[in-house]
Order: sequence, then C-alpha cells, then structure tokens
Amino acid sequence: MFLQIPYEEGSLRQKLREEARAVFIERKNKELLDNEDLKELWMLLEKNLSPPLMKEDHMISYSDFRKVAEKSDNKFKSYFSSKIYSKLLQNDKHGRISIRHFFNYVMRKVWLHQTRIGLSFYDLIGQGYLREIELENYILELIPTLPQLDGLESSFHSFYVCTAVRKFFFFLDPLRTNRVKIQDILACSFLDDLLELRDETLPKNAQETNWFSAPSALRVYGQYLNLDTDHNGMLSKAELSRYGTGTLTSAFIERVFQECLTYDKEMDYKTYLDFVLAMENRREPQALQYFFRLLDIEQKNYLSVFDLNYFFRAIQQQMKAHGQEPVQFEDVKDEIFDMIKPSDPFKVTLSDLIQCGQGDTVVSILIDLNGFWTYENREVLVADNNDECEV
Repeated sequence: MFLQIPYEEGSLRQKLREEARAVFIERKNKELLDNEDLKELWMLLEKNLSPPLMKEDHMISYSDFRKVAEKSDNKFKSYFSSKIYSKLLQNDKHGRISIRHFFNYVMRKVWLHQTRIGLSFYDLIGQGYLREIELENYILELIPTLPQLDGLESSFHSFYVCTAVRKFFFFLDPLRTNRVKIQDILACSFLDDLLELRDETLPKNAQETNWFSAPSALRVYGQYLNLDTDHNGMLSKAELSRYGTGTLTSAFIERVFQECLTYDKEMDYKTYLDFVLAMENRREPQALQYFFRLLDIEQKNYLSVFDLNYFFRAIQQQMKAHGQEPVQFEDVKDEIFDMIKPSDPFKVTLSDLIQCGQGDTVVSILIDLNGFWTYENREVLVADNNDECEV
C-alpha cells in the first residue's frame, strides 16, 4: 500500500522522519575529509613521487598511487580507484598523473559532498529537491559566511536572498514546478559563483559580472526602484516600458503583463527579476523559453507569420514615431526565417529558436527598437569597431 509522505509539520511521523534524516546527514558529515585529513593526503603524495622528477609539476605512477592508497586511512579509499586515475591521465609519456590535479579533484569532491550535505539540511521533505522557501533559508544563513557581503545592510538581506534565489529557479526550474533538484544545484556553476564571495580580495570586475555579488544585487534593485516612479513598490506597464534604453515595444510589454504573474495588473520584484534574467541572458535556452512563451500569442507551441507580424508592427510604429521610414515586414520575415531555418518553413518552434544559435537576435528584432536598429546597422557598427581598433 502506498503511503503519501506526510507534510503536516506537527505530525509525530514527520518529526521522527526529520530526526532520522538529520542523524543520517550528521553521520555523513563526519565521514567527510577535514583539513587535517587533506594535509595528511598531500604529505603522502609528496613522499611517494614517481621518477623522473619534474620542476614544474610532481607526478605519480599508478603503482605508487596504489601504495599511497594502502598507506592512507580508510576514508581516502574511494578516491584511489583506477577509474579516477585514468580520468586524470594526460600526456605524460610515463603514464603518470599530476598529484596537484589529483589533490584538486579530491578537494572538489569534498566540497561537493559538504555542499550537498549542507543543502540536504534544508530539504525538509527529504526528496532531493528544495522549494523556494528552503533555498531562501539556505542562502540567508550563508550570508554571514561570505565576506564580500559584509557591507550589505541587514534590511536589504531579504531583497538579496530573493535576487539570488530567482537565478536558481529561473535557470533550473524553467517549467515552474517551484522546486529545484539538489543535484542540479550542484551540477550548475551558480554555487561556485555564490561561494566565490568568500574571497575577500575578489577583484571589482569579477564582482560586477557575478550576479550574486553585492554590487550586482544593488544594481538590479536600484534599477527597480528607479523604474517605480510612483513609489508603490510595484511596476506598472508604463514604468516597465522605461527599462533599459526605453525602446521595448508596447506589444511586448503588454504580453509580459498578460503572461507573467502580476498583482492588480502590476509587477512585483520577484517577477521583475525573471524579466531581468531573461533580458540579460538572451542567448540561454531558459531565456529563449521565457520569450517564446510571450511571442506565442495563441499558445500554439510555434510562432507563425502572424505572430512575427504582430510584434514587428509595433517596431514599425516606433520607427514612425521617431520620424524613420518603416522597414517592410516581408523583408524582415524572410531574414528571420533565413536565420532560424525552421524544420517547417511556416512555423518556428522553441527547438528551432534555440538550435539556430541566433535566437537572441531574432527576439531583439521583435521586441526592442534599439535591438532592431543594432541588427539593421550591424555592418556599419562592425566597421566602426574595426576603425577604433586600428586607431
């Protein structure tokens, strides 16, 4: 008989389950290598180097590799397999591997195990995934361990957590199930970016390109506040239309408010974050999926000539408003289909848009006058850039 996992916080069964899981996780945590263990491992590797010795890197043969395995503690045994050794083989003519590469591999595995255990503490249901509130709690408690976030006011922490969590969910939960797998969190690079903030000497340029840094989070939130001209904490269509260069079309903005979660026809910060992540990562499949849903007016699961024409008419209207001669839709339509090369000559699927490698350009042409202008003048812009480089 199938018994559903209990969700009631007050149930005895749930409390016993949580306690058993906590004990199991704690036991796994104790099995991990600590700093002393890693020092011991490095010393053993250094004492068992395989000739000929090299100045730039220290190498070890498989036979010496196995000797180290025999001398080391049982908790090291899983790292000394022939599979791991062969994985680390490169071009050494003696068939040896670098002890530095092996040690880095071990440290990476230890970090992954530590992180998985840390995330598992927040998996209240114990099914290998985190819901939004659980990931929020994980990141909130992580903040004090990240020196690069020391300058954040505590009043901003909730906005920071929201900003950080949205990136995980935007890219790892494109179907909007409101949960992400722990294994997906570990497999992506986002945790690396987040934990990079432990580095007190992280360069300014690295901070600016890191979504999780304090400057990046403050930038995004500052943009939101600047758009919110009536200071009610939400964005209307008119306010969102000022985003970026202020050249997004009214047709596109209308679709954003039709398809995305709003409150009394206004957008909150969380929905805005999804919008920003899509706009700033237009090449990524998840962003193209976001735009495809907006461009697919009739929810047919493909874009027709009607869809393309509907959005491009708004571009033509903007061109007229700026005193420019509108480009004919037929010309743009042919260029779009040439770029995408869909399997069906009359339909563009999400798969077509992703696989063509130019989905971001197509989206920009349809939703943003500035994006269309950049595409139309691409040859002139390239020539200007080349001239600047020569100077």
